[in-house]
Amino acid sequence: MLATKAVGRNASALKYDLLTVMGAFALAQEKGRQVLVLRLMTLITARYNWARDELAVGQREIARLWMVDERTVKREMAKLRAMGWLRVKRQGARGRVSEYSLAIERILEDSRDRWGDVGPDFEQRLSGSEPDEKIVPLPIKGKIPAPDLADVSDWGLARAILHEEDPALYAAWFAALERRERAGGRLVLGAPTRFHASYVAGHLGARLLSVCRGVDAGIDEVQVIA
Repeated sequence: MLATKAVGRNASALKYDLLTVMGAFALAQEKGRQVLVLRLMTLITARYNWARDELAVGQREIARLWMVDERTVKREMAKLRAMGWLRVKRQGARGRVSEYSLAIERILEDSRDRWGDVGPDFEQRLSGSEPDEKIVPLPIKGKIPAPDLADVSDWGLARAILHEEDPALYAAWFAALERRERAGGRLVLGAPTRFHASYVAGHLGARLLSVCRGVDAGIDEVQVIA
């Protein structure tokens, strides 16, 4: 399942995926519900703090953004709470606006029926299932030698394990990756192209992280960049 807070690994992807499922969900609803979700999406893109999971904005400002009166804002925010998409973190008081959190897991659950309509790759990513038969092999010229076991760095050992587990998959996708840097728990690997980096991150990211963590438990994120 997709992460439910947009911080750390794949934070940017979560933001786009969440807005995508919200839009897809809205388009399958009647007009009133469509407008309600559109208003929330606009509020999210304008004022939601992803890192803190916090939406803190006054009714007057929301009314101006939505081009409605404050009574409508109050009613619509109540509907979003009733749907379970917004939760109150702190009730507003004199001189202080109400603070809300976004119920990402509820939004994902409510929109689940539309995931497949966005695309099979999208559905696989959100459900956390990426079948091996979907992995596309790259044509490899010549034999890719096994990694040098003299390299006992985190990536050196992980490369050796990946080669041992599946030499063909290693040759197609992992052999070309190079260690760029290590910052705390984040290991950064470089790929020869943006497509290569995107494919490894999207289809082989979980496997890559699992092997790297098996070598070094201090690794909690593997970032692949071009």
